[in-house]
Amino acid sequence: MNKDYIIAGLRLRTNGIYADLSEIGLRGFKPFAADYDESEKPVLDLYMDLPIDIEDYQLHTLHEFDFEDAGQLCFFCRYDHGYLFYMRPKDDENGRKTIFVREFGSAKVVSNIAEHGAPAPSLLRFGLWIMFGLAINPLHAIAIHSSVIVKDGGAVMFLGESGTGKSTHTRLWRENIEGAKLLNDDSPIIRCVDGVPTVFGSAWSGKTPCYINKSFPIRGIVRLSQAPHNAMRRQGTIAALGALLPSCPPSFAYDSELQDKICETLSEVLAKVPVYHLECLPDAAAAQLSYNTVFGCK
Repeated sequence: MNKDYIIAGLRLRTNGIYADLSEIGLRGFKPFAADYDESEKPVLDLYMDLPIDIEDYQLHTLHEFDFEDAGQLCFFCRYDHGYLFYMRPKDDENGRKTIFVREFGSAKVVSNIAEHGAPAPSLLRFGLWIMFGLAINPLHAIAIHSSVIVKDGGAVMFLGESGTGKSTHTRLWRENIEGAKLLNDDSPIIRCVDGVPTVFGSAWSGKTPCYINKSFPIRGIVRLSQAPHNAMRRQGTIAALGALLPSCPPSFAYDSELQDKICETLSEVLAKVPVYHLECLPDAAAAQLSYNTVFGCK
């Protein structure tokens, strides 16, 4: 069985008895399902039931980090012919490793996640996010950690560290700005389409189930920080790049080739999209300020 999904205009394909991701617990993929088309080449072609022995790879670990919600320790690695990402239980060094492998320049991704039965949805969702990020990196597309609001046919992306109030701010837009709607609350995809910086809804939206298969031109990007007041200012080019880089996939920053592509993509976006810093309270006035600034309202 084969199943195709189109996210940010790019085709992802799954194979095998668990190919229908929405049927095995990944409901966020359902709005992105497409007819399987053998003539169309995917950017990612996943086989998830293959035996993999990690001892067969000479790995250079680029980034080690916690996946706290799933109780896993994660390792983003490079080997001679590609990238390997694996997860294992945090409290069991010898526990089962869930592995994803992608060779340089290949759409094919192999994994052992379903080797012994139905895959764990949280591990598959995260593994797919990492692998899709690798697949779209050379195509000048990036998953950006942000909450995205849509108003009058344009999108505004709100960035910031976890806990700074991204979701709160987009909720305040929806409550106080007529016609404002949420596109994605965690990991939308950005890329330039016919020269226009565009943000796409995706199958990854964090704890907010907002899986919308639409795209909009980006009107502005706003990095939030908490403050005892509301103030907003536009950033210069260097500061704008600094505002965006921390919201790109963290593991990719440890690989120069991946990071170079990210910087190229961000440069394309920043040439046409203003970036702002908003110091704010969690109130309606902050939402009104950011709306008026981005959309040029009096």
